[in-house]
Amino acid sequence: MKRRIFSICILLFFLLMLRFPSQTFAGASTGLLLWFHSVLPTLLPFMILSNLMLYTQAVEWIARLISPLFCRIFCVSRYGTFALLIGFLCGYPMGAKVTSDLLKKQYITYEEASYLLSFCNNTSPAFLMNYIILQTLGTPDILLPAVCISLLSPILCSFLFRRYYGVHDRVCHSYHSPVSSSSSASRLTDTCIMNAFDAITRVGGYMILFSVFTELATAIFSQAPEWFPLLLSSLEISTGIQLLNTSFLSVNTRCILSLTLASFGGWCCVAQTRSMISGTGLPIFPYIAEKLITAMVTSLLSCFYFIIL
Repeated sequence: MKRRIFSICILLFFLLMLRFPSQTFAGASTGLLLWFHSVLPTLLPFMILSNLMLYTQAVEWIARLISPLFCRIFCVSRYGTFALLIGFLCGYPMGAKVTSDLLKKQYITYEEASYLLSFCNNTSPAFLMNYIILQTLGTPDILLPAVCISLLSPILCSFLFRRYYGVHDRVCHSYHSPVSSSSSASRLTDTCIMNAFDAITRVGGYMILFSVFTELATAIFSQAPEWFPLLLSSLEISTGIQLLNTSFLSVNTRCILSLTLASFGGWCCVAQTRSMISGTGLPIFPYIAEKLITAMVTSLLSCFYFIIL
């Protein structure tokens, strides 16, 4: 039944693309350029280097450096701290990818991977500051509070999610000792590069599809009320932030909604995350619920700052 519904949706999507060719081209161009100019140069180097770290002793050195603090705060194992570091600093969907890679290599358990996925896949501070705050919203005076709110929300939610997954205080140990690859440096680098290009290409494909869908929805509902674009903003984070910024809302409301959307990531990031964790057995629906909870916490903290303070 699910496969039949999915097939019908794909057929309707194809017919809409034929009906609105100019909007399809515009959406595909927007998604492709956004991926090529922003996501590709930002994420690809981190994907390659994170792969190299997992195949060498570098992940062990990093884990030893940051684990004394992170293990105690987040109740994770030594290698779980590596996923935390990458997920909080590098942005979507790096947290999901590194968590998936650690699980596949048996550096962490399935339980810990589920717990890590619930809060370590977030918007990078660089994307938040440069694209959302400075370029789109044009409000440099809120840089520090915006970054603090975006980092604090998943950290607070981690205390809730650890109770759900039954994660308790644990000693900073390794579930599995890493084994350096016996391949030559050049062969290992080639493997890591190809793996990173496979992941970044899938990210770009989802960005193009969701950008096309946004353009088609805008064309179909061109006579919709002025608040309708706000519904479309949750599809893809980059175009969604732009839709919010060009809406009729006040500056404070746009800032609150932008931070909330950045915390959730948009449905495009959900699809990217689903692609990154494929083959691990990690379910996507708990992740969606956890991101919605995190977005709600972000909205509450944002309202407290922008409206009350």
